[in-house]
Amino acid sequence: MSSLLKMGAKRQLFLMSSSTVHGYEYLQHAENDMSAFFKKNNVQKVLFVPYALTNHDSYTEKVATVLQRWGFACEGIHRKSDPVQAVKEAQAIYIGGGNTFLLLKSLYERHLVQAIHDRVLNQSVPYVGSSAGTNVATRSIQTTNDMPIVCPPSFDALNLVPFNINPHYLDPEVGGTHKGETREERIAQFHELNDASVLGLREGSTLLVDGERATLLGQKSARLFRRGREPEEFESGTDLSFLLKE
Repeated sequence: MSSLLKMGAKRQLFLMSSSTVHGYEYLQHAENDMSAFFKKNNVQKVLFVPYALTNHDSYTEKVATVLQRWGFACEGIHRKSDPVQAVKEAQAIYIGGGNTFLLLKSLYERHLVQAIHDRVLNQSVPYVGSSAGTNVATRSIQTTNDMPIVCPPSFDALNLVPFNINPHYLDPEVGGTHKGETREERIAQFHELNDASVLGLREGSTLLVDGERATLLGQKSARLFRRGREPEEFESGTDLSFLLKE
């Protein structure tokens, strides 16, 4: 699947590490930035994709309650008789978190991978992702933290950006007794066989993509992993546009 933008199209992405952050209510940590993102793109109604969890009605209601409080209408794609047509008509697409394998399998089964890719990259439809929804926005889901509870037909994802993201990135606990693999070690294993850069987004962090400009938002720094190179730390507010050109 090509990730080249159609002439004149402008990619608009709001990719959160998580929807829940310690000390905040659901989505509260992103309220100002996400509201500004929707308003900038003249969004009044959001199409929510709840396929990363099994209770679609409950999940959609949870998200809709928050968005409506902020002044935005929200409807669940699972209530549409033709999900592809719903994507074609959407003002904005928001894919929530849960299990990344279940999510991607559901997107393939409903013929939504190409449909969402085309709407976002060729028609500038704003896209919001959280956790699993951020995973599927990237090249592949190979750097998710989730268990493969189902098997999608491919690990290839929406390819809205030419790199991978690891949401909920965790640093090794200083003085901790856990001797299992760290997140950094797992990403290093990914790089033994794959060359895609991986952006480790700590909880509360968001990557905002506006056309060919990418900016790190939130209260936490992010950690970038590239094959054959030492990891790099980037503070909130950093311009990460170079990642879109890799």
